[in-house]
Amino acid sequence: MASRRFNRLQDDQEVHILGVPMDHGAGRRGVGMGPSAIRIAGLQEKLKALSLSFVDHGDVIIRDVERAQQLQYQVEGKANHLPMIVRACDAVHEHVKRIVKKDAFPLIIGGDHSIAIGTIAGLMAAYKEEEAEIRKTQPKTEITLGLIWIDAHGDLNTPMTSPSGNVHGMPVATALGQGPDVLTKIGGVCPKVFPNDVVLVGLRDLDRQEKQAILDSGVHAFTMKDIDERGMAAIMRDAINLATRNTDYLHVSFDIDSVDPRVAPGTGTTVFGGLTYREAHLAMEMIAESDALTSLELAEVNPILDVHNQTGQLAVDLIASALGKTIL
Repeated sequence: MASRRFNRLQDDQEVHILGVPMDHGAGRRGVGMGPSAIRIAGLQEKLKALSLSFVDHGDVIIRDVERAQQLQYQVEGKANHLPMIVRACDAVHEHVKRIVKKDAFPLIIGGDHSIAIGTIAGLMAAYKEEEAEIRKTQPKTEITLGLIWIDAHGDLNTPMTSPSGNVHGMPVATALGQGPDVLTKIGGVCPKVFPNDVVLVGLRDLDRQEKQAILDSGVHAFTMKDIDERGMAAIMRDAINLATRNTDYLHVSFDIDSVDPRVAPGTGTTVFGGLTYREAHLAMEMIAESDALTSLELAEVNPILDVHNQTGQLAVDLIASALGKTIL
């Protein structure tokens, strides 16, 4: 694993695709078929057109499902299907860690957004092993991860604050070290990110307690009102700067529900007034142009709710923009 600030996607760096067919974190079934919908929409063909080398690892297999379903975790509040989610996210963490240690670019496709708990755990587990090696000669080294979270929702709930108990509304809080230990300590690093390195973009649907949690947390938050007033380009310039100025790696997690449902109908928590087609692409294009992106995740495509795989196709196109596809 190479040690360098921002492991930029190079011509010789392989993109490693990992599907996570998870739907236990969401309120509606079907999102577990998201990885298949994205592949059917032409993900591999799009990467080939960009002349990118890639390996598709298929989908994460969640083992010992029956045993996981029998487990009981004592947590304050409500977290639906927690044993299954813990088992799945631990498996994702192991896969992502291996990808990073191969010096490859992780491309994670979901699945509901609870998968990010495993993705970020795997990234930081690998980076902390890198940090330990560097510290043998540079004792003060600390490797940090910047996070740009593009989503209609803040995902800063915990079991104590979530009205629904759906864990796909908790991954940012989990990454910050908030919530039950069985989630926050996956991968052995807690917290995994620092508030000042986290940027939320596209917010427009927040639970009452979640609003206060965002204000209290110290993360940077840009709502749709901010985008309306300032424009997507200005917001993304700020977001990229905030997430990279003090960090070594940059992870972007894109929830397809950030896009307006007239453009992306195939998702379980639609809210009108979202990103336009071009705003979503501009965000990804600017991330690509920053040369800072080191891992990418796209979640919440639900083909059961989609129209002719329109949202699956959008997901593929957005991934392509993030990985360097340009208009000219």
